[in-house]
Amino acid sequence: QVQLVESGGGLVQPGGSLRLSCTASGSFFRVYVMAWYRQAPGKQRELVSSISTGGSTHSVDSVKGRFTISRDNAKNTVYLQMNSLKPEDTAAYYCNADVLAYSSGSRPVTYWGKGTLVTVSS
Repeated sequence: QVQLVESGGGLVQPGGSLRLSCTASGSFFRVYVMAWYRQAPGKQRELVSSISTGGSTHSVDSVKGRFTISRDNAKNTVYLQMNSLKPEDTAAYYCNADVLAYSSGSRPVTYWGKGTLVTVSS
């Protein structure tokens, strides 16, 4: 099967920075689009940023200019560099990837990580 494991969350003061990482492992041919979602308490999960295998990116307006998504295709890893963090960025951050696994036939399947908590507070 396929696993996505996130790391890098924690407690940071407003204006600070964190870097999240997520690595896909298991039995698969290829990882396609990778993305970061977040879910704040009492709110719906929302897309933060996504990146294609070719490096094309998309980010929600609230993080543009502050967050940067990148990936290392050789390592099947996606990163989220978060700068100028605000209290409203506090949330559980989830990694998401479309993966063509050995067991998924000819179509990619979407996998999720278990999440990493980011808390922005003074």
